[in-house]
Amino acid sequence: MTAPRIEIDLDKVEQNTRTLVDRLAPRGIDVTGVTKAVLGSPGVGAAMLRGGARGLGDSRVPNLARLAELVEPASRTLIRSPMLSQVDQVVGTAHVSFNTERTVLHGLDRAAKSQRRTHDVVLMVELGDLREGIATDDVAAAVRYVGSLHALRLVGLGTNLACQSGVVPDDRNMGVLSALVETVEATHGIRLDVVSGGNSANLDWASSTSSVGRVNDLRLGEAILLGVEPLHRTPVPGLATDVFRLVGEVIELAEKPSQPWGERAQAAFGAAAPRTGRSGSATVRQAIVALGRQDVDLDGLAPPAGIEILGMSSDHLVLDVGDHDVRVGDEITFGLAYGALVRAMTSPFVTKVELVGRPVVPRLRVLG
Repeated sequence: MTAPRIEIDLDKVEQNTRTLVDRLAPRGIDVTGVTKAVLGSPGVGAAMLRGGARGLGDSRVPNLARLAELVEPASRTLIRSPMLSQVDQVVGTAHVSFNTERTVLHGLDRAAKSQRRTHDVVLMVELGDLREGIATDDVAAAVRYVGSLHALRLVGLGTNLACQSGVVPDDRNMGVLSALVETVEATHGIRLDVVSGGNSANLDWASSTSSVGRVNDLRLGEAILLGVEPLHRTPVPGLATDVFRLVGEVIELAEKPSQPWGERAQAAFGAAAPRTGRSGSATVRQAIVALGRQDVDLDGLAPPAGIEILGMSSDHLVLDVGDHDVRVGDEITFGLAYGALVRAMTSPFVTKVELVGRPVVPRLRVLG
């Protein structure tokens, strides 16, 4: 089988989605499955829907277009504010988009009119993380503006926390969102169907608060895909944390000095990191795997126990394999954190393999 490759266990995607859906349902919260880390994979999207997600969200229009290939109908939401240059594609591809800018709303309205469609919008509110969002004092004016347009329908309010500045979702900021919803509905005589409280970082709050207020939707990607919550990257009980495995092939194996020699300057990606290797050892059993920064982010790459990462360039991953029985041509598997997952899924050099039931197939010897 081709290496490098990333193996995706779709059964575990479905299982993680179902677990989260079942936990949040008693609180009145639906799950929107977020596929941006997997480039809008229809296979992953379908697994999320089988697990009970009420719809799918992504930050890129081409990814939503891939999700449109699904035979099973599902609501598709653009969860990043649309680019003005893409309003026609947004209306043609997404059922819903998250918005903050009046100019973009005008463009969406014009595009929806020309396509004879009604496009649903969620207005995003700034609650402290300082990424996208309308100031709370400006929400009323934004609601009035959407109401003045003919081809757009306001379906809800939303917010995003813990991405740009790490602001933690809590009763205070979620309470502000719920209060804004109540005010908008009372003032304008409308009902907002979607109150999107945030992302996987909201899970601790949603499970521990005495009341979720009006929040009825969470956009979950990292928790479903990696089984962790983003605030501290700790595993969520009951979720599989091994949905993804990055597999690379060993292309060189040699006993080498533990430290470089000669005058040193910058390495390929800046300051040269010190090599460590085994403590007190003059040499290391060094393996090179055909993986590099063009394939995966070094941060968030987890080798098997007993193997240490010594460094990485564009296309070489250097390991101290210790006493592991490693040979040239062997495959080594790695776990992935969020940043590493995104980079690996984005790289055209990494083959994506979606597995159902993890069929047993002949392959090279695999470590990890």
